[in-house]
Amino acid sequence: MVENSLGRLWVEGHPNDDLKANWKYYLEEAEQEPEVQKQLDEIHKDYSALKPEDIRAIDPCMGSGHIICYIFDVLMQIYEAYGYTARDAASSIVQNNLYGLDIDDRAAQLAYFSVMMKARQYDRRFLSRGIQPHVYSIMESNSFDPNMIADFTDGRKELKSAMDSLISDLHDAKEYGSILDVKPVDFTSLYTRFDEIREQNPNMYTYQILDELFPFVQIAEAMAQKYHVVATNPPYMAISSSDVKLYKYVNKNYKEAKTDLFAVFILRCKSFLKKHGLQAMITQQTWMFLSGYEKLRISMKSSSIVNMAHLGPRAFEEIAGEVVQTTSFILTGFISSDYKGTYIRLLNGESQGEKEKLFLQKSNLFLAKENNYEMIPGHPIAYWMTTNVLNVYKNGTPLGEIAAPRKGNSTSDNNRFLRLWYEVDSRKMNLHSKHIDKEDSMRRRWYPYNKGGGYRKWYGFNDYLIDWYNDAAAIRAIKTAVIANYQYFMKPGLTWSTVSTTNFSIRWFDEGYIFDNGGCCIFELGDKRPYLAGLLNSSVFKYIFGQLNPTLNFQSGEVAKFPVIFKQDSHIDELVKECVSIAKEEYDSYETSWDFRMHPLIRNTKTIREAFIQWESESVDQFNRLKENEEELNRIFIDIYGLQDELTPEEEEKVVTFRKANLGRDIRSFVSYAVGCMMGRYSLDVDGLAYAGGEWDSSKYKTFIPDKDAIIPITDDEYFTDDIVGRFVEFVRTVYGTDTLEENLQFIADALDEKGSTSREKIRNYFLNDFYKDHLKTYRKRPIYWLFDSGKKNGFKCLVYMHRYQPDTIARIRTDYVHEQQARYRTAISGLERHINGAPTSDRVRLNKQLTKLKDQAEETRLYEEKIHHLADQMISIDLDDGVKHNYAIFQDVLAKIK
Repeated sequence: MVENSLGRLWVEGHPNDDLKANWKYYLEEAEQEPEVQKQLDEIHKDYSALKPEDIRAIDPCMGSGHIICYIFDVLMQIYEAYGYTARDAASSIVQNNLYGLDIDDRAAQLAYFSVMMKARQYDRRFLSRGIQPHVYSIMESNSFDPNMIADFTDGRKELKSAMDSLISDLHDAKEYGSILDVKPVDFTSLYTRFDEIREQNPNMYTYQILDELFPFVQIAEAMAQKYHVVATNPPYMAISSSDVKLYKYVNKNYKEAKTDLFAVFILRCKSFLKKHGLQAMITQQTWMFLSGYEKLRISMKSSSIVNMAHLGPRAFEEIAGEVVQTTSFILTGFISSDYKGTYIRLLNGESQGEKEKLFLQKSNLFLAKENNYEMIPGHPIAYWMTTNVLNVYKNGTPLGEIAAPRKGNSTSDNNRFLRLWYEVDSRKMNLHSKHIDKEDSMRRRWYPYNKGGGYRKWYGFNDYLIDWYNDAAAIRAIKTAVIANYQYFMKPGLTWSTVSTTNFSIRWFDEGYIFDNGGCCIFELGDKRPYLAGLLNSSVFKYIFGQLNPTLNFQSGEVAKFPVIFKQDSHIDELVKECVSIAKEEYDSYETSWDFRMHPLIRNTKTIREAFIQWESESVDQFNRLKENEEELNRIFIDIYGLQDELTPEEEEKVVTFRKANLGRDIRSFVSYAVGCMMGRYSLDVDGLAYAGGEWDSSKYKTFIPDKDAIIPITDDEYFTDDIVGRFVEFVRTVYGTDTLEENLQFIADALDEKGSTSREKIRNYFLNDFYKDHLKTYRKRPIYWLFDSGKKNGFKCLVYMHRYQPDTIARIRTDYVHEQQARYRTAISGLERHINGAPTSDRVRLNKQLTKLKDQAEETRLYEEKIHHLADQMISIDLDDGVKHNYAIFQDVLAKIK
């Protein structure tokens, strides 16, 4: 095909010699099957007789005309190769070859200007020749005068039939543009009639016919006729039901491509083509893989992809901020399913220049038969797939035939129905039920809810609860809510996040969960659960699945297509169960797990340093064991899938989702646990939650007694007996003993890395400045300890445990703490003023600075007392079921701000 004029359109005419040579290479590279070559020879024979003036090329979304101007240059070289002069070629190209359509009048005007200037580049007198280019702004027929039409048709049935057809086809044409399918009519008769009108004496409709109807017919002809070449960069626009006319038209005429306008144009451009014509487009890549475009891909089987440049993001420097994944491809009329298309994969290039360099290197060149795609579920355009991977799809069984991948609920109001588990009253959590009991759901209404969460393998992201009160009666009452796959609720399975920032990961869960459409699950696993968990977390899955899913979107329907090759192996089961056990133990070592028992630094040691060294050694051992297991699983599945030449079993440390010990993070979590013990949430005498709502049981606390009212002041000096620093020091003494207290405080202070001259000062600064930031981060902006805060001067701060809040808590803060603080400020200010009067001049600057600070804090606290007084008098109650976000907002004027 390279030697005929159509091949030259994309080879000989390219302005860059290197790129021109490469395009020729790509077109000629594939050695075709004999039957295919026979068809190619026939196509060549059909087109070899074409003269340059016979070629028809159109851009149906021409914009300002950059593509048709490029085609102009290509055609010029074709004409010159046939011996034409540049002047004669320019006239012929404008008259015979080039067509352009757009829905926008201004774009058409720019394209018209561009073509005229391009012609003048080759013929300086072109503008005086009276030749008009076939570039048009699409007209609609809505406002045509019936009398004008009657005058034009002159009672002739053939003319009336033709005009009625065009007027009908182009009604509301501005709504649809060139996706309209205009039926061919006898255009020769119409143009003959226009010639008659020009020759006859003018009447009241003559000028209207020539000025309006004549260009209308030209546009209709451009939309109705067939072309040898269609080249365009179509608009990328999701088709919404809010655009009623377009939505209905596309659903009626382009149902296979109804998702996006660029996909519609793939089909429309195909219908513009003559037999064995060439269709060249720049599109988004999504049509190649996503299930929503499967019908489009199947409908394109009547054509063959000649070649494709798979561009990826940032392919065009001229387009600022270009992030759209793009694909440039040439599609021709049907040849054979055995035809080998030529593909170049340029996804790794980070810029236009890098992609051009990769193109020249030919390092990512692929040859692929159309019938290869039929082996793969969904018929994706997976040209890069190796023979081994194709054989996997050929021999494997889709996961959806072995188990049941399912998506879950959509509540339509997650803020109302979902809570992070630590927000609610623990007595109302229904964590380990094996079925949903309507009566029980009215007492224990909060059920575990799989909702995704990101990238983590084997176990975890058990964060959310869903309000299933009265068997979700409130959710069911919402028309837009969806309760999906109810029959699988509370059953064990595997879950994953449909959207991840890095990669796919599968997690194990047992009975007791409801699930979300963002946390899809696999059920009906039987004894295959360990095997499938190992497979789906392996590098084999990532390699095969990732080839068809370059986006980080893992819908249940896509996962269900994954080819499973099952080979019974008890060693796989053992490895997977150990991985799950290691991951669960690590996950439960943090207080954000509902199965948290005790902080890992609470050990029978004299120093926290020793405790950390032990914990660090254990975590490294567990990490290494998990990594070894994952690599062994990779090796096993690589062998099962026959991918030894394509994959190695090694895992990078960053993909092993295990948090090794980290001194700074772990000391901060130790401080958080200590505060939990001060509040009574935890106890050194019992595992897990000691109190998170309900009746207070003092028998749980023997070793370390929590604060009596769960109000703990944070001040910049030791003003209160239950000051948070004093309580923390007492906690460290209780855990590790008196003899090593100072050593332990210094170790903690160094790990916290705060300013201060002593360990206690550093710890105090951490509580004043950074503890609450860390708490908000740990608890994802749903704090369980609330910071009552007077402001930037640190006049008054105290922590309150949300689950121990009482209607009189604010009054207690005011009378027992704020008033007490105000009294201390008054005493301190008075004493400092007396001291300044008798102090030497050298000390007065420092003392005055202290005095200013105290006065500022006293004033801030006075204003804060007025705010808190207003709330204290109201004796406000809260309902933990309402969640942190709602309850925190009630007291927002006196609490630390959450951004």
